[in-house]
Amino acid sequence: MTEVLSALLNNKSLNKEQLVQLLGISNQDEHEALLQHGLKTKAESVGRIVYLRGLIELTNQCGKNCLYCGIRAENKKVDRYFLSDEAVLKAAEFAHINRFGSLVIQTGELSGPSFAAHIEHLLKLIHQHTNKELTITLSCGEQSIEVYRRWKEAGASRYLLRIEASNRRLYESIHPADGHHDYDTRIKALQDLKTCGYQVGTGVMIGLPGQTLEDLADDLLFFREMDIDMVGMGPYLEHADTPIFDQSKLLLPANERYLLSLRMIALLRIMMPYINIAASTALETINPLGRQMGVLAGANVVMPNLTPVSDRKKYLLYNNKPNLDKDASLSTKSLNAAISAIGETICFDMPGDSIHFQHRTSPEPGNSLS
Repeated sequence: MTEVLSALLNNKSLNKEQLVQLLGISNQDEHEALLQHGLKTKAESVGRIVYLRGLIELTNQCGKNCLYCGIRAENKKVDRYFLSDEAVLKAAEFAHINRFGSLVIQTGELSGPSFAAHIEHLLKLIHQHTNKELTITLSCGEQSIEVYRRWKEAGASRYLLRIEASNRRLYESIHPADGHHDYDTRIKALQDLKTCGYQVGTGVMIGLPGQTLEDLADDLLFFREMDIDMVGMGPYLEHADTPIFDQSKLLLPANERYLLSLRMIALLRIMMPYINIAASTALETINPLGRQMGVLAGANVVMPNLTPVSDRKKYLLYNNKPNLDKDASLSTKSLNAAISAIGETICFDMPGDSIHFQHRTSPEPGNSLS
């Protein structure tokens, strides 16, 4: 490793220019050095550990028309579904029995009184059937602060609301100008979630059409400035039935998006050592070892998919999503083996709260952590 690279990697207050320089690394040895430093930082801050989040894709119904997304409302080719309470409880019980410690309930972006009431009902039902031993993350889009409060009181602890692109221009380029996709509304929702006391997560897509290294550097700075507790991000992957699919020729090759995503994970871990970072399924879509490599770059969360196989293939945000034919037992077993094989310890029976959040909300002085 060169002295210049070593000095950069040991600087936790990286500025935009330095981030652009590190994101643009093309030398293989320097790329590996960056990933190794991400892993070293992870080991020193949160440990060589991985938390399991059982993912339940509750519904692919969506009220929005994001230009990149396969389940957008106007995609008439989607076979829509909504899991029954029984199916949700079965998935929750699987997570409980297999000692996950945590669940994620993900939906398309829906709103309204009946949807809010249904999520509230599911939260109470899951806690009732699992002795409140599962920590629940919601990823259900923009809602009013009143709905966020209701869900928090019903038992949700974390909320993931991806910004997708922190650059306003880029955000607007991947959303229709129909009055339902407002950048400022998204930012306010993230702030509302913090006000309600959630562990707050967000994330971006890496390699979007028209995206620059400067944009990605700004994304990393956005996470730090927003004081985010957890991040889920990964390579942008196309879906053939979306309006921006015709821009595929403008994209970086898939492998370059994959490598850039690993550098993003490593840099974020260096900048914000105590947050939770997920190794996304999108990494595995490009490289069969992608999720493991994400963990070795600094991620500490993986999300085995617990959605019933019969419905899982209907929740396609992008093409070629992996593991669509593996039931929860098989996919969990193979993922656990893969994580253990790379020297990580899977934390069973643990909620895996963000250390960053614990310090951010601590009343004790001097407990602010990056």
